[in-house]
Amino acid sequence: MKFQKICVIGLGYIGLPTASTFARHGVSVLGVDINPHIIETLNKGEIHIHEPGLRDAVTNAIASGNFRAATQPEEADAFIIAVPTPFQENKFGEHNGVTYKLADMRAVISAAESILPLLKKGNLVVLESTSPPRTTADLITPILARSGLVAGRDFHLAYSPERVLPGQILQELIENARVIGGVTPASAEAGKDLYSIFVKGQIIQTDATTAEMVKLMENTYRDVNIAIANEFSRLADKFGVDVWEAISIANLHPRVKILNPGPGVGGHCISVDPWFFVEAAPELTPLIYHARQVNDSQPHFVVETVKRALGSLSGKKIAALGLAYKPDVDDLRESPANETVHLLQEQGAQVLAWEPFKPDAQLPGINMADSLESALKDADAIVLLVKHTEFTKFVPADIAKITKARILVDTVSGWDSEQWQKAGFTLLRLGVGK
Repeated sequence: MKFQKICVIGLGYIGLPTASTFARHGVSVLGVDINPHIIETLNKGEIHIHEPGLRDAVTNAIASGNFRAATQPEEADAFIIAVPTPFQENKFGEHNGVTYKLADMRAVISAAESILPLLKKGNLVVLESTSPPRTTADLITPILARSGLVAGRDFHLAYSPERVLPGQILQELIENARVIGGVTPASAEAGKDLYSIFVKGQIIQTDATTAEMVKLMENTYRDVNIAIANEFSRLADKFGVDVWEAISIANLHPRVKILNPGPGVGGHCISVDPWFFVEAAPELTPLIYHARQVNDSQPHFVVETVKRALGSLSGKKIAALGLAYKPDVDDLRESPANETVHLLQEQGAQVLAWEPFKPDAQLPGINMADSLESALKDADAIVLLVKHTEFTKFVPADIAKITKARILVDTVSGWDSEQWQKAGFTLLRLGVGK
């Protein structure tokens, strides 16, 4: 199947890199987003998100004449839906006393409906948005059927999730294996033709629901493994053990690979996707549910560690370093660092946060410093919440000159205790009960 024009709906952390990559490989691409500010920004040759190499990729795509952005889709050979699937605000499901979060599919529904007037025989529609099992079959198919065309017969329909790591998206879009789940084998084949334009990794064809489940399984697997690491951190704290030392020793076993604990789990994938399984089958997912409970409650453990370091939080000034959900990215979605800041403030602390990758972020209830120095200057304690590279490269003697704080709480094992102690600091690490 040949593709001369592609319409990518949703120009966020996945949609924009995908659109620019197709454009760089010679395909005419229309990028669509309902946010007019994003469209205006892109059409000026600028970008609204941080991702290494993305600015050059978008600039080159626009310069080639293969990429432009608009607020409404147009006729195309293929339509890719890459919109967010967050949680529903203040709405929860319940099953036998288990309360769980619900997926907000409104953006997916709206994107599918926007395609309806444009859908033609022979088109390909691909859903990339991470979705609960059977979304393609039970939600997207009926919507597109309102066109009078039948999925799998008149047009192709497939599900193909992104499987990339922020910070390496442009590289991994091309090199990683790609799964294509079609509503029919022919739809999966059409999806393979589309992504073969730039994908160098293996392309696996299956059915749509299997592809949906694969995506959720990958992130749920990681979430469960992080949960056990976080529980180990709490146990080590209780038993007077250094969890980081214990994990490093345990991992010498050839069949053991324990992940690192931290302040929780964030981002739009690992902290969200497991709930889609719980929502779809709460009676079958007690392990997944409880892993989510552990990781969502980890910020409370961080707060207790900070409280122990300071004796009391009331009136204490705290510099919180990092608000992103992981190191060296600007993505603040579902970040446990943000939740930690809120919890510290609820217990009376005065928190000033510094996020170098998004210094102008405006987050409800969080006071942002205008520089690292202003965050540190009057602090009673410094809490490291994200292992940004620039934080790990701090020289203790230099930091001692710009802050009166001498108490540090390291939640990500980013600092060397001995070096900081030599500079006059007291450092507590998460999960270290010694």
